[in-house]
Formats: sequence, C-alpha cells, structure tokens
Amino acid sequence: MVESSISVAVFCISAVVLAVLLRQYAREQSLLISLAVCTAVMGGLILFIEPVISDMRDIFSSAGISDSYISLLFKASAVCFITEITCELCKDSGESAVASAVELWGRGAVTFMSIPIIKSLIEQVEGLVSG
Repeated sequence: MVESSISVAVFCISAVVLAVLLRQYAREQSLLISLAVCTAVMGGLILFIEPVISDMRDIFSSAGISDSYISLLFKASAVCFITEITCELCKDSGESAVASAVELWGRGAVTFMSIPIIKSLIEQVEGLVSG
C-alpha cells in the first residue's frame, strides 16, 4: 500500500512539474496533462479499491443493510470524487465561476441521491413512534 502511494505521489509530482513548465508556453496542453493524470489516478483508485468494495458489501449485507443503499453510498462517493477533481481542474484553468457551478451541481446530486435513504429513515422513525 505504501509503495503504491509513493508511486502515485511521484507520478503526480512529475506531472505537475511538466504541467507547470508547459503552462508558460501552451496553457491548453498543460490542462490536458492535468486531466490525463486525474483520470489515470481515478482509474487506478477504482482498480485498487475494488476488493475493499467487495468486502464492504459483504459487511453491509451481513448487517442487514439493503444492497440498494450500499450502491447509493458508492455512487455518492463517486460523485464527490468526480466533483472535487473537476472543480480543482476548473480552478487551475482560471474558471472559478465554473468551479462554483460544479460544486453546486455535486452538492445537489448528492442531496437528491440521499432522498431514498432519508425517506427510509423517516419511515423507520415513524414505525418506532407509532409502534
């Protein structure tokens, strides 16, 4: 785990140095390097945590938590990761207004995704109060 973290750190630092050097001459290519690195790291993260996700599903299932809620949790996490990276890329390119719009969209998406869980929680509380 430590070795892979060091590899990712070296990869990202190398890309940042290259992007900073390129930014002086070709701003668009600098942004493309940042985007490619973010995509590669996210892809690597997905491959890296796939066994962990499987273990978490088993733990949640044994606790009696519905599979649909587990999926919602992972989807919300993905939305958060994607939103954060997109926002930072927008800020790096000097588009803070677009970054704010991305943040707002991410918050709204996670809020809307959580509605079924909130609804279920309210139903359980109502069942406890009336029961």
